[in-house]
Amino acid sequence: MEASAGLVAGSHNRNELVVIRRDGDPGPKPLRQPNGQVCQICGDDVGLAPGGEPFVACNECAFPVCRDCYEYERREGTQNCPQCKTRYKRLKGCARVPGDEEEDGDLNGVQQPFQLNPNVPLLTNGQMVDDIPPEQHALVPSFMGGGGKRIHPLPYADPSLPVQPRSMDPSKDLAAYGYGSVAWKERMESWKQKQERMHQMRNDAGGDDGGDDDLPLMDEARQPLSRKIPIPSSQINPYRMIIIIRLVVLGFFFHYRVMHPVNDAFALWLISVICEIWFAMSWILDQFPKWFPIERETYLDRLSLRFDKEGQPSQLAPIDFFVSTVDPLKEPPLVTANTVLSILAVDYPVDKVSCYVSDDGAAMLTFEALSETSEFAKKWVPFCKRFNIEPRAPEWYFQQKIDYLKDKVAASFVGERRAMKREYEEFKVRINALVAKAQKVPEEGWTMQDGTPWPGNNVRDHPGMIQVFLGQSGGLDCEGNELPRLVYVSREKRPGYNHHKKAGAMNALVRVSAVLTNAPYLLNLDCDHYINNSKAIKEAMCFMMDPLLGKKVCYVQFPQRFDGIDRHDRYANRNVVFFDINMKGLDGIQGPIYVGTGCVFRRQALYGYDAPKSKKPPSRTCNCWPKWCFCCCCCGNRKHKKKTTKPKSEKKKRLLFFKKEENQSPAYTLGEIDEGAPGAENEKAGIVNQQKLEKKFGQSSVFVTSTLLENGGTLKSASPASLLKEAIHVISCGYEDKTDWGKEIGWIYGSVTEDILTGFKMHCHGWRSIYCIPKRPAFKGSAPLNLSDRLHQVLRWALGSIEIFFSNHCPLWYGYGGGLKFLERFSYINSIVYPWTSIPLLAYCTLPAICLLTGKFITPELNNVASLWFMSLFICIFATSILEMRWSGVGIDNWWRNEQFWVIGGVSSHLFAVFQGLLKVIAGVDTSFTVTSKGGDDEEFSELYTFKWTTLLIPPTTLLLLNFIGVVAGVSNAINNGYESWGPLFGKLFFAFWVIVHLYPFLKGLVGRQNRTPTIVIVWSILLASIFSLLWVRIDPFLAKNDGPLLEECGLDCN
Repeated sequence: MEASAGLVAGSHNRNELVVIRRDGDPGPKPLRQPNGQVCQICGDDVGLAPGGEPFVACNECAFPVCRDCYEYERREGTQNCPQCKTRYKRLKGCARVPGDEEEDGDLNGVQQPFQLNPNVPLLTNGQMVDDIPPEQHALVPSFMGGGGKRIHPLPYADPSLPVQPRSMDPSKDLAAYGYGSVAWKERMESWKQKQERMHQMRNDAGGDDGGDDDLPLMDEARQPLSRKIPIPSSQINPYRMIIIIRLVVLGFFFHYRVMHPVNDAFALWLISVICEIWFAMSWILDQFPKWFPIERETYLDRLSLRFDKEGQPSQLAPIDFFVSTVDPLKEPPLVTANTVLSILAVDYPVDKVSCYVSDDGAAMLTFEALSETSEFAKKWVPFCKRFNIEPRAPEWYFQQKIDYLKDKVAASFVGERRAMKREYEEFKVRINALVAKAQKVPEEGWTMQDGTPWPGNNVRDHPGMIQVFLGQSGGLDCEGNELPRLVYVSREKRPGYNHHKKAGAMNALVRVSAVLTNAPYLLNLDCDHYINNSKAIKEAMCFMMDPLLGKKVCYVQFPQRFDGIDRHDRYANRNVVFFDINMKGLDGIQGPIYVGTGCVFRRQALYGYDAPKSKKPPSRTCNCWPKWCFCCCCCGNRKHKKKTTKPKSEKKKRLLFFKKEENQSPAYTLGEIDEGAPGAENEKAGIVNQQKLEKKFGQSSVFVTSTLLENGGTLKSASPASLLKEAIHVISCGYEDKTDWGKEIGWIYGSVTEDILTGFKMHCHGWRSIYCIPKRPAFKGSAPLNLSDRLHQVLRWALGSIEIFFSNHCPLWYGYGGGLKFLERFSYINSIVYPWTSIPLLAYCTLPAICLLTGKFITPELNNVASLWFMSLFICIFATSILEMRWSGVGIDNWWRNEQFWVIGGVSSHLFAVFQGLLKVIAGVDTSFTVTSKGGDDEEFSELYTFKWTTLLIPPTTLLLLNFIGVVAGVSNAINNGYESWGPLFGKLFFAFWVIVHLYPFLKGLVGRQNRTPTIVIVWSILLASIFSLLWVRIDPFLAKNDGPLLEECGLDCN
């Protein structure tokens, strides 16, 4: 992939390809490629011996073991080779251990006389293979022991004699081989105590003891890369007890409500009971997925010891970054540029990082801004890495109101910081000049610097475009170091095609990146979310590359954090309750849901594959029974299994996607299968079914081949020009036709909230996700400040949930029998039914005004028992919230803002989303959304007081006026009727004030600063409230109606 290739534009369907060259770019620079064998104990590179030849630990079988594991086995283990059981001999430069005195030879150690013979395969050919039969496995006993004690499954043999690998009989108990025995447990305990003593001695010595040099770093590298931190039982157990008590109280509460109707206001009572039952069901769906909350901790030092050792080629996995943008006028190019700069400066090996920017608006402004960004990155990236600054987005770094000299010791830092700030100011001026120029589009359209018309002048009809700005063939920084890859992508658009908005753009990036770099992991960011923690990628790799946990992880989700929000967070933009309570609860079940940005994906999980299943340990059986007993007992089951056993070819095909291999090239490419060769038919049917794969992934042999590489990598034989041509092919508008894209592969189509659907499909395939909360927030973005934009954002999310509710992927009926856990399904059901709560919520918020205007109430006069259940329910509600805030660390102010905006959004955005969703399903009326503006005025929080007209403002404003009128009417009625009317009034007033207090932020935003409330909002709200109030005064359906006049006995005898 060459950065000097220029802008490549074309259409595969029209057989067009245009290359607009760029001059002055340097030639290609080769990347470092790690080579060598892999240690079969820790997974690291075996490395080289002091003489430069490959390190060989065992001179008998050459089983691949690195030097650290070799020394560890000699010092703390059995001192034997795991494969041939021969005692390790002391090599040159290694420390002596007990037993070395018995060896003959050089006192300084042997010189590795054994040479690797590539023609003689090892037991597993140097790899850990899972699909070989159990009878071919060699027994690898536990390597840990203490005090020089040895335990052998067989009588001790002479180590000088060759020992044949023993097969393990799966029908026997593991204790027969030494596992799980008392002696084995004693060795484990002894090893743990010895490790603790060594660490204590090292800590007491303070690192000055010269004996520590012999302690290998593998003690730390062997440890897990992360761990779960459960919530303390003193916090979580009372929380669970209160939940159970609240359920019991709810049962008694509803028993009383149903068994004691209000006869003179039956309709009010019935509506209130229905609403309360719905609220209770909604609470259950929201509450129980928070039953097992956990937190996680990562160990970046262990990750570095295992995969990123200093002085050696990095073994960290490559990663592709995706940044999506549409309209540069609503998503300012300067914001996108800061996001890209923070990616290019991330603390990760540069040859492992590639950044793809999707311009779905085909705007020349975005293209030119990205070109300027690539030039400024040559100065900004080395400055960030030289002084280790945070954050690495220049706009937010220079805006920090902190002591920027803290922890800085370089004398040149102040001068270079001033120079860099001046460079950034000049960069901003150039970007602003491009934005000002783009305000007026020429009649003939935009033209590039060489006079070529811009291919994307017609936004709805343009070819696909790819430009490699930075890459391995160019783009060195000012110090001569290589920069990460930066690629501009704009997919082809033609009239008559459904391009599927953001989900379609993300799928195009998946295919382009697979052709050009094919990293095994992906990270997607919105254009306004920059990297705030440069080590965030390593935090994710602690989970993804963990040898025990990583294989089943489909994505690592980071919480969303925001800049530029007012101190009080009036409209709950931070959404702290969701990110710090709900998501932690889901992490304890099957993982958090995908929220659309700040997420590291496993590429194989996006391809629709099932999660690898854990192999069950062999069942324990009694060895004293004769074999024919088992044959008689199991023959029936065996015959039954034979009927359902899949053919071997299908098993091989499934194992292809998940076999543990470290090579970066495919075993078979689609063009390399010789049909005339012996066994070619079986290979095609069992390993690579070309027709089936192309029907699933599309008509691109290069891309289909890349999907077979679990560990990533591209074809070595392909030229950069051919890869760019193939990349243009995979972003053509008709590529996804008659494929599984958007149905089973990639981002799933069918909803404007494609993030929920995509994560849901992965969880249904058995994958689990991880929630990672670093101490320093990983990513930060911008949020809509004013009320109108915030309500439109919530409307979009709610409409997406309604679309999923009516789709085939609804969690209520989709995915049963798969890998989705029960409580995880609860969470997904809650995420699609919450907009429907707007209907009972609107009715419930209207009831106080009706009660005050009519003098009726939703409950009869309470007795002592009923008062007990009402008080108990209120106490349980408050206790649940308090204990929830206690274990999560969420403040009461954030919790209260969330409660307030739940009511505000429920009676406005969620209500409109329900009606729009019904119109779309019933009448086919689609709703188009505009991108939320990411830019604001220069004045801080100026947009907070900006008010824009929208119909979403009418329902909550009407509710406020109704309740205010009801309060005035109720108080006036109590004053006129005397002292006895005040008692029943308090319950109605409390009900009305509950609504008003929850809508208070809306009221404050409605009034705003300088009284900017639109007149039409006030007019419509007053009109609707007045009509509604007059109707209740004129027509009161809750009063008993009589056909004749009301006759009363006056007490006088008329006769």
